[in-house]
Amino acid sequence: MARFTFRLPDIGEGIAEAEIVAWHVKIGDRVEEDQQVADMMTDKATVEMESPVSGVVVELAGAVGDQVPIGSALMVIEVEAAAEAETPVEEQVEAENPGVEEATDAAPSAPLPRAGGAGGGPSLATSDAPADAGGPPPSPLPHAGGGAQETKILASPAVRARAADLGIDLAQVKPAEGDRIRHADLDAFLRYGSAQGYHAPHASRAREDQPVKVIGMRRRIAENMAASKRAIPHFTYVDEIDVTALEAMRGDLNDNRGQRPKLTMLPFLIVALCRTLPDFPMLNARYDDEAGVVTRHGRVHLGMATQTDAGLMVPVIRDAQDRNVWQLASEITRLADAARTGKAKSEELSGSTLTVTSLGPLGGIATTPVINRPEVAIIGPNKIVERPIFQGDDIVCAKLMNLSISCDHRVVDGWDAASFVQAVKKLLETPVLLFAD
Repeated sequence: MARFTFRLPDIGEGIAEAEIVAWHVKIGDRVEEDQQVADMMTDKATVEMESPVSGVVVELAGAVGDQVPIGSALMVIEVEAAAEAETPVEEQVEAENPGVEEATDAAPSAPLPRAGGAGGGPSLATSDAPADAGGPPPSPLPHAGGGAQETKILASPAVRARAADLGIDLAQVKPAEGDRIRHADLDAFLRYGSAQGYHAPHASRAREDQPVKVIGMRRRIAENMAASKRAIPHFTYVDEIDVTALEAMRGDLNDNRGQRPKLTMLPFLIVALCRTLPDFPMLNARYDDEAGVVTRHGRVHLGMATQTDAGLMVPVIRDAQDRNVWQLASEITRLADAARTGKAKSEELSGSTLTVTSLGPLGGIATTPVINRPEVAIIGPNKIVERPIFQGDDIVCAKLMNLSISCDHRVVDGWDAASFVQAVKKLLETPVLLFAD
């Protein structure tokens, strides 16, 4: 008697492990080849496992609910023939892919032929120039070595000036019609010149590769972002908000601010978030995935993603729910300056319950921000643009801003995220509600 180890095969691209959701056999049972023995669940599907051999089950990998890594033992089967004993993973792979090694050995060692003919010379078929570009390909004319060749080049002063600016030797340009070189001939030369080794001034040039060691803050950012994307199933929701009235209010407040700081859009957004979060506590939360516990926070400690010379930092506005727009504007400025100058304290860079990330005027159309783990959501306002919209039967110019939110799908459902953004949208589109009790 011998033992065969049935290892969990690769059951999906990018899958590192699968959960046991059902056993159809137990230790001591006899199984036949191709008999269903277990159900394994990945992120999106349940896969039926079938025994590759016949025999008696002597070991199982674990109980229902346990995770089994790809390539590790799922079960051990006692088989009758010694020839069916445990096979190394490498041999199993080769057995499942017959002919791979032979095909590799049979591959020719000679380099692949170049397109454009058997010759080794350059061919337009292998260049980067489009095949249907207008004008004839250049046919370089060699210098005759004397002044007689140059006297035969006919071109207008404008063409000569342009050729000089481009660094083109007119002796290398062949006219398409007659003997006179025209602008179209220069265009054709530029299109096909790269195949002949010509490089226009200011064109991109190859540079030496530069290895840059990832250390310090950049390494921490890389590790945190990778851990977040690896551990958190993100989804993003984006909605459009008409901030025309809010921008008018912001302008009026700034015109009468006195010694107070200038208001940006961010303080108003934070007020709207703080007013909305009590109805959506699942968003102002932190998820301890190891303990399986979600903590819904009563206070809003708002992380503020800030770009610094060292990389992205997230200073925290403590108790944002207790601050008005002027206080928020002051705290935003203070924390951003502290982060950029390296003076932020450690307690000012931790403990956030929800994060806002904004690129200001560079905000783009929409963003898919990465969640600041262990939080469960991150919000990204995008830039404000002016566009015509219908207002009744009229067309008016409106100031519009997209608001993006990324959420942890383990904790937050799409309906929750959409409803939350809709509630925030209502406050921002009717800004007087931001200051109502």
